[in-house]
Amino acid sequence: MSGLAHLMWDDGVTAYDFGDGHPMDPVRLDLTRKLVAGLGVDAALKVVAAPPAGEATLRLVHREDYIAAVKAASADPEHADQRYGLGTVDDWAFAGGDTAHAVNFTGGLHHAMPAAASGVCVYNDAALAVARLLELGAERVAYVDTDVHHGDGVEAAFWSDPRVLTISVHEHPRALFPNSGWPQETGAEDAEGTAANLPLPAGTGDAGWLRAFHAVVPELLAGFDPQFLVTQHGTDTHFEDPLAHLAVSLDAQRAVQSACHDLAHTYAGGRWLALGGGGYAVADVVPRSWTHLTAIAAHRPVEPLAAVPEAWRQQVYAATRQQAPYRMTDGRWPVRWQPWEEGYDPADRIDQAIIATRKSVFPLRGLLP
Repeated sequence: MSGLAHLMWDDGVTAYDFGDGHPMDPVRLDLTRKLVAGLGVDAALKVVAAPPAGEATLRLVHREDYIAAVKAASADPEHADQRYGLGTVDDWAFAGGDTAHAVNFTGGLHHAMPAAASGVCVYNDAALAVARLLELGAERVAYVDTDVHHGDGVEAAFWSDPRVLTISVHEHPRALFPNSGWPQETGAEDAEGTAANLPLPAGTGDAGWLRAFHAVVPELLAGFDPQFLVTQHGTDTHFEDPLAHLAVSLDAQRAVQSACHDLAHTYAGGRWLALGGGGYAVADVVPRSWTHLTAIAAHRPVEPLAAVPEAWRQQVYAATRQQAPYRMTDGRWPVRWQPWEEGYDPADRIDQAIIATRKSVFPLRGLLP
């Protein structure tokens, strides 16, 4: 594979409306796209619109009766079938290439199940991407989810499939939706060790988050030897996010994005699909984080100390009446953290979480905990 990294974008992705005050505000996508353009990252990208997924593709993950229910809800939103999770507070009903790297920050809707909508996700584009790679002949696909919420829908889709390794680093399920993603959840009997979950305590900050990621993800990828890497980069781990309780900065998010890029080149021949996900600090956090992600995929990384364009700051104010940040950093770059190899503290809650995950899944992959 060669050529420019692809950015999947169509203005139509901002046409949905969950109503005033809903955290999934499409302005976060529009402002991200404008910041990508404002910083000149477009010059290193091929911007393309993905065609709508057909029913045959949707059936790779979702049940046929659920697809029919979604179509019926689109035609008649007032009579959406709530047995499928449609028309609920979270999931409203409304009418409605050839490259090594691809970015779709409008995607990452990782909660949708085979037969139900969940967590503001109707169809699970992340699971569909993995399923499509398998359909095209891939023998091993790895999925790494760094959203603050457990990537439950993707894990469920491939729970019994040894061809797919799912890794989710998220806030502890006792504290946050969807209340799943425990270390002991490691896959079905015929696919043990192909699901890995690393739940972190509320309040985890940059150093702990990066330590946890690097203590689990690289070794599992090395042992699995994936042909493709799909990653999900929800920004709701950020300390300003209103819906969760981690304390991660934009700078740490950028560090993990860069690490995923490097891991794709190390273990997957550079074949990398990067997705967005959750994130509800729509002016301050989401656009900057996903612009960093897009620029990293384009091999044109934006320096953290770079100033954001003044024209973009004005666009933010016009759209949200919020003051935009002045730079592409939270002022924590470079982020410092202690590698796992340098020892651990058995009394530290983050280290306890890491140990629990390693002990649960590493032996199943033939690795030392």
